[in-house]
Amino acid sequence: MSTLDDVLSRQKTDNVLYPPTIVSPTTASLKIEAVAESTLTVGLFNSTTSSNVFAYITGLAISNNNCIFLLQADGQTPYYPENPTSNGSALSSDCAIALGAPGTTRNVTIPYIGGGRIWFCVDNKLTFLLNSSPAGPGLVEPSVSNTADPNYHLSWDFCEFTYNSAQLYANITYVDFVCLPISLTLTSTSGATSHVGGLPSSGLETICNGLQSQNTIDNAGWDKLVITNNGTNLRALSPSNGILFNPDLFADYWTSYIDAVWNKYITTPLTIDTQFTWGVATAYTSNDRSLLAFSGIGSFPKPSAQDIFGANSGAFAPQSSNTEQLLNIGARLDAAFNRSTLLVNADQPTREVVSEFYRGEVTNHYARIVHAANVDGRGYCFPYDDVTPEGGEDQSGFVNDGSPASFLVCVGGGNADCLVLTSL
Repeated sequence: MSTLDDVLSRQKTDNVLYPPTIVSPTTASLKIEAVAESTLTVGLFNSTTSSNVFAYITGLAISNNNCIFLLQADGQTPYYPENPTSNGSALSSDCAIALGAPGTTRNVTIPYIGGGRIWFCVDNKLTFLLNSSPAGPGLVEPSVSNTADPNYHLSWDFCEFTYNSAQLYANITYVDFVCLPISLTLTSTSGATSHVGGLPSSGLETICNGLQSQNTIDNAGWDKLVITNNGTNLRALSPSNGILFNPDLFADYWTSYIDAVWNKYITTPLTIDTQFTWGVATAYTSNDRSLLAFSGIGSFPKPSAQDIFGANSGAFAPQSSNTEQLLNIGARLDAAFNRSTLLVNADQPTREVVSEFYRGEVTNHYARIVHAANVDGRGYCFPYDDVTPEGGEDQSGFVNDGSPASFLVCVGGGNADCLVLTSL
């Protein structure tokens, strides 16, 4: 039995997307009447130098019992795979959407989709497979953490989106890795435009160089995040994925910083604004110095590097009591760790200022370097990079609109200049 939240979490850890089997608050918010469904035109703009670029659109079909969805190669026809008899079965339909020549847009049409991804691969096609499950087929997606994956040595990337009766929401993501530049431009029926610029064409090189340079400063292992293929930079892994390859990577990296944080809050109160009905929670370090304790709510032990970078294990895993409230507090605490602001700001995320992020010697330098490489500084670099104070500056790189007219996704570093919309 699994909720939509469960299957999306499993997608991130196992690279397999399964349909949910039970209704959660998130799933319920996506349930709509099929008769109310509309479609949306999505423009896929080729800003690479290659004439051999393929896109794939995957997700959960909201109006078809949240079953697995892929868009077929014609860019119009849905493909709902049948449950295979064995794991690792091939797709029965061609879902590789060929983009046009550099500088052109390929228009496709999508229905309502939850947990959606738009994938791009340059100079090759991606391999998606099917697993069997009692709930229906599971879509085995490309992985950057499995060297046996047929897509491992290819140049590919994706952005994330959800399209339902309430809105289109999309973001560029670097939570797992960086490879291809992707940018987003969303136009509403009112004519308003929102835009996330993404990386320039040289973005991956800039990031890989930055990681290697940082490693010469602190020798913490940032260079281990750079993955090459035949001497060329292929991708930069996030620290959490780097740790999957090398469990000792960053093992003691955060120790001194965590100790300093625990010492600070022995006498100084740490306040966390949940930005929800729970209001503000206050914590002190426990008497035995082992926990950061929020009176009447719960506590957090000292996190490991993987806890901080991945945000879903150990200290930041779901707790048995006050689960949702502690997950909310944990998200804000984890964001402050990654941004290394806990020693300079005791009111989280209130009073957080982007210019103060990543200024500590011990910080998430991957996030620092990736944000700096983006043309507008925006894009998810760790799971809670969307934590923002009221009225603060978004860092997660999202666009959304309740009445979308068209959506343009650009691959290759052209930053989806709004003038390109004339080709839709």
